[in-house]
Amino acid sequence: MKILVFGGTRFFGKRLVERLVDSGHDVTIATRGKTSDPFGDRVRRIVLDRSKRDDLFKLVSKESFDLVYDNIGYSPQDALYAIQAFKHSMPRYIFTSSLSVYPNKGRVLGESDFDCTHYETVFGDRDDFDYGQGKKLAEAVFFQKAPFPVAAVRFPIVLGPDDYTKRIQFHLKRIEAGREIGLVNEDAEIGFISSFEAARFLEWIGTETDLTGPINAASEGTISLAELMQLFSDTLGKSAIIEEVTEDEDESPFDIEKSYYLDTSRAKEAGFVFEKLENWLPELVRELANRKDY
Repeated sequence: MKILVFGGTRFFGKRLVERLVDSGHDVTIATRGKTSDPFGDRVRRIVLDRSKRDDLFKLVSKESFDLVYDNIGYSPQDALYAIQAFKHSMPRYIFTSSLSVYPNKGRVLGESDFDCTHYETVFGDRDDFDYGQGKKLAEAVFFQKAPFPVAAVRFPIVLGPDDYTKRIQFHLKRIEAGREIGLVNEDAEIGFISSFEAARFLEWIGTETDLTGPINAASEGTISLAELMQLFSDTLGKSAIIEEVTEDEDESPFDIEKSYYLDTSRAKEAGFVFEKLENWLPELVRELANRKDY
């Protein structure tokens, strides 16, 4: 299969490319050329700016693809440019979306909790919207205007040893230094997915299914923020200092007012088996604590 990946040089996008190449697919990475990758001559590379219409049109004027993964589309303008560029070749299109499209209702969230097919579209680029609103509008544009099949994978926070945002390290650093961590509700439940499983899911939905529409993907199970902080503390052998009110710089990147996690029934009914959160999260925390990469 001839596959194009936008965002294939770091984090779960990089792991996706590894899986696709190992499975024998003809993979092209579309990149700005600023981040190196380890794939050598196993992939082709096209240097472009995903957010520029002319760059996309230049790309499709030279070749077509069976499958496109879009890990770096963040705005309705990004979605519209992709539709205009790929409407003649009609590839299958996998758009990486987010839990952030959902309002926090304090309960498990299913795909119907955000109806992208009837959401009013407003156009602008990624600087015009916050992250969640940009993903909402991008989904709305894809599902209301794209003539080709689209699936939008709604991930929760993705964690891994290669998480360049270092969200787990944020907490480990503050606990070791005796600094407070801001959480408004320690009882809130949260879900995650690992970068390994995110890549495995993306490969599965693109190459082994014909699923379209929005679909949730998250590891099996949730954890309360109190339990998560205890995991960090137990790993370091030092208690976390938790405060409801803190300076902005000390607010946890996992801070939520109410429980916020995904119902993955649709994916499981289609045959995907998710890993249990408890089977990988403690191991990841230990790995990062041992590395002291923070």
